[in-house]
Amino acid sequence: MPTASPTTTPSIVEQLHPASVVLAVDFGGTKVESALVRDDGTLVDGSRFRRPTGRDRSASELADAVAAVVTASLQRVPAGTPLRGIGIGAAGPIDRERGRVSPVNLPVWRDFPLRETVATAAREAGYDAPSVLRLDGLCITLAENWVGAGRGIDNMMGMIVSTGVGGGVISGGAVVAGFSGNAGHIGQLEVPGFTEPDAPCTLEEIAAGPHTVAWARERGFKGETGEDLAKAYAQSDRIAVAAVTRSGTAIGRAIASVSTLLDLEVVVIGGGFSLVTPDLFDIIRAAIDRYSRFDYARRVEVRPTGLDADGPLIGAAALVYRSI
Repeated sequence: MPTASPTTTPSIVEQLHPASVVLAVDFGGTKVESALVRDDGTLVDGSRFRRPTGRDRSASELADAVAAVVTASLQRVPAGTPLRGIGIGAAGPIDRERGRVSPVNLPVWRDFPLRETVATAAREAGYDAPSVLRLDGLCITLAENWVGAGRGIDNMMGMIVSTGVGGGVISGGAVVAGFSGNAGHIGQLEVPGFTEPDAPCTLEEIAAGPHTVAWARERGFKGETGEDLAKAYAQSDRIAVAAVTRSGTAIGRAIASVSTLLDLEVVVIGGGFSLVTPDLFDIIRAAIDRYSRFDYARRVEVRPTGLDADGPLIGAAALVYRSI
């Protein structure tokens, strides 16, 4: 492992507990990112790298993208700084025991050995460190609980509303990972009443950005992206307003169900499509109030993310720092 002598003599405490960094990797349906994260949840300057993923990429291209960002980030490890471990957050489903992934939005990867792919790239860069793989929704929940809008909350759910919809849960102060590591996968929760009878009706298929835009386009909307939809909504375009209202209502109904089951205090929502309009949170709140059967479920507080786009990486690092 590359090291260098420090320029000053460390104290005995620093010698016994030297500052370290974690390599964080976030793999999703549109991009893979990596960065070095310190134990205070901040990123090492210049260590963040990104490569595109997406349905148009082959399995080998996706693997090459992962290896490229890992190698690039590890080249930025400060001289003399130990690499404490590697945390990987990935779109699911995942197999946490075997370190494999089968992302819903990337059908070319089924049972793909992502953890070993990352570990191999790290070894080739000169770093042999323990690695852990968990669902990306759990990672963002850990980030919010550590340094974000859910800091210190013992009963919370984190959500990402973007290309897909993901989530993670902390209950009674404990991380809920589940038997296979896929607990909290709220995007695959069925939310009936938004499609034809008996048709698949998952929250992701209703509320994710691309699906919401597609629904609007089927009804005459001419835009092509979430940004287009946001602009149209701001101009009170009838179809855009209906599309965003549909998305927010579905999210609120799903939260009402989960909060009824788990008695949550807080739900923190981030992701690109969560920024489509500030009104989205009012729509979500109204749906929770309407569809919750019990007062304790209605009391759940919904907050926007306290983190920027660094959240998934911070959460991946938290896997190591919290030994999840």
